Parts: sequence; C-alpha cells; structure tokens
Amino acid sequence: MRLHTDLHTHSTASGHAYSTVAELARSASAAALDLIAVTDHGPACPGAPHEWHFLNLKVLPSVLDGVRILKGIEANPVPDSDNGLDMSDEFLGRLDFVAVGFHPGTGYDDSTLSERTDALLRLMESPYVDMITHPGNPSFSLDAQAVCEAAVERGVIVELNNGSFEPSMSRARDTAGEWEFARAAAETGALVAITSDAHFHLHVGRFDHALAVAAEVGIAEEQVVSRDAATVLDHLQGRRERPRLEMGGVWDSTRWPAGRS
Repeated sequence: MRLHTDLHTHSTASGHAYSTVAELARSASAAALDLIAVTDHGPACPGAPHEWHFLNLKVLPSVLDGVRILKGIEANPVPDSDNGLDMSDEFLGRLDFVAVGFHPGTGYDDSTLSERTDALLRLMESPYVDMITHPGNPSFSLDAQAVCEAAVERGVIVELNNGSFEPSMSRARDTAGEWEFARAAAETGALVAITSDAHFHLHVGRFDHALAVAAEVGIAEEQVVSRDAATVLDHLQGRRERPRLEMGGVWDSTRWPAGRS
C-alpha cells in the first residue's frame, strides 16, 4: 500500500519536537506526500503552546512546497473542562483537523481503563474529534473493541501509529495494545490512518512498521483514509465545516516573493 498523507506530525511548538513547519513540509514533499496535518500538542500537555498558537495557525500556508497543510492539534482529554478537552469547541471548530490522545500530566495518569474508555467514548460523540491517536498506548490502556465500534458509528479515525513501534519511542516497549487496536479496527471496519507521529522532519512519511502491522491483521486498503489527500479531505469535509481550510494560500518557498532578487 502506498500512502500519500501523514496525519500526525509535530513541530517545535510541541516543546519536545525539533523541526519547523517549513521543514516538515519539505520532508513531506521529498517523500512524495500530498498532505500532512501539523498536530502539535494541546495546551494541557507539559511544554505545549498556549491556545493562541492554535488560533493563529491561519497564517500558515494551506499549501507549502506543493504539500497541503492541515492546521490541527493533538488535543488532550482532561477531566475538568466543559467539553472534556483542553481546548474549547469554539476554538477547535476553527482548526482543519483535531486529533485526540491521552498523554502524561494532563489529568488521567491515575485513571482506570474503564474511566479512560468512558471519557473517550463521550469525546468521540463530538463533531470536532476527527482521530484518536496511539490508542494502544500501554500507559493509558483502553477497551479496543468498544472504541473501534464507536469509531465506526461516529466516523472517527483510529490511528495506527508508526512511532509506537519505533525502538526509540517509549511506547515500543509494549506494543500489545497497538496490535489489539489494529485487530479490532480490522474486524469492525473502522477508518484507519497510518501515521508517522514525526517529532523530527526526517521521520515524516515513515510508515514501515505500521504498514506491516496493517497487512498482518488484514486492514483493507479502503479502510485507510490516509491513503491520499482526496480521501482525507472528502472525509473531513463530510463531517463538519472547516472554515479556515483554504486560509493562508499557496507558498512555494523555492521562489522569492515578487520584487525580491
């Protein structure tokens, strides 16, 4: 399977990633990708940017070096907000893409599997939640069958995260949960995104581990919404309006602005 998009990447704004958005786009172009989502960590994550960072993503080009840029967030479930996330629905609605995943230090470190699953199922009812990230994270285990069944019902994407299988990542010490989610997604027919979770630009478009898992468990190509830009955009626009999707225009960084020499 040849993938042409990467729906989970991080820039320096996340606080523990090491590349700019321009570098992510250049690497995506070099990897022959048509689209990436820039999904920096939501405000509750230690080291993450203020919510104003996400409001101002409109200044980023919608196309950079020939690559479509979705301006998004990897929001955090939190137990003490009105919508259960670390950003309001008003602000989430202005973003092109909203991923959601559990992270340390955001309020669920001492929770139970049942508490986390119930919280996530409630969040998945929101039209603003587009994708669930690294759902097999061993530090935040979930009921894979219940989550994947809800994903089918609500049109939410289940991520198969290549980083979860990379030896340099802490999650790779225990991949049983990721395998469980991959099998549940295959069995239920849930929409899947195979992503890099790149925290350095040279990792953008790296899918080898996740592709091998998808093939082994029998995830069908038509389930993989991240296979090309048209499929991604059709799915996202079918779920809700994306008011800033075209904002920012096209920028070819290989050319000087008019009047410069």
